Amino acid sequence: QVQLVESGGGSVQAGDSLRLSCAASGRTLSRYAMGWFRQAPGKERESVAAISWNVINTYYADSVRGRFTISRDNAKNTGYLQMNSLKPDDTAVYYCAAEYLGSGTFYSKWSNWGQGTQVTVSS
Repeated sequence: QVQLVESGGGSVQAGDSLRLSCAASGRTLSRYAMGWFRQAPGKERESVAAISWNVINTYYADSVRGRFTISRDNAKNTGYLQMNSLKPDDTAVYYCAAEYLGSGTFYSKWSNWGQGTQVTVSS
């Protein structure tokens, strides 16, 4: 099992940027796919971005493509989600997830989850 802790959320204005971090412990992230998901109040959880364990493939929801970038620093055992040009519709609790040797596709299995970090974007 790998433990995941998100950080970097906050309250910002539309058009601002945030970088979310997902610090892993217990296992090295280098063999894990990593994904970011979000859930807004009253809505179902949705996929945001993901990266395969070998960093070959990345996936983005249409709503964030071109604005968000997923990355991973194996030396720091940390994953990131850089969010630019934020919109009020991006307001949600953001969760990171990891899967050992995962393909990183949104609908694949994600066994390890963090507790989430709140992102609030005001207009």
